[in-house]
Amino acid sequence: QVQLVESGGGLVQAGGSLRLSCVVSGLTFSRYTMGWFRQAPGKEREFVTAINWSGGSTYYADSVKGRFTISRDNTKNTVYLQMNSLKPDDAAVYYCAAGLTSLASPTIRQRGGYDYWGQGTQVTVSS
Repeated sequence: QVQLVESGGGLVQAGGSLRLSCVVSGLTFSRYTMGWFRQAPGKEREFVTAINWSGGSTYYADSVKGRFTISRDNTKNTVYLQMNSLKPDDAAVYYCAAGLTSLASPTIRQRGGYDYWGQGTQVTVSS
């Protein structure tokens, strides 16, 4: 079966960095667009960033542009999220997701644009 397993979350001070990983199995990873979403307590799950199948194109939410970087290694079936200059507002559970949506489609920012989800990893940012 398809599995997406996130890791790398934790507690960090404001201004610090974390690198999240998501290892995928059970599907042809190199065919899929990969995305990261996050959900803070009491809030809707929101789009963070996405990367196309080859890694050649990326798309970021305005709130993280210039601070976060998404990348992927198709030889390791893994997508990464490097998070720098973290702010308390970045605290949330971070989820990776896989879908066949094009980065050009508006659904890239929507949960419905993805078919498979991980269980999430907690990121806590202290001020």
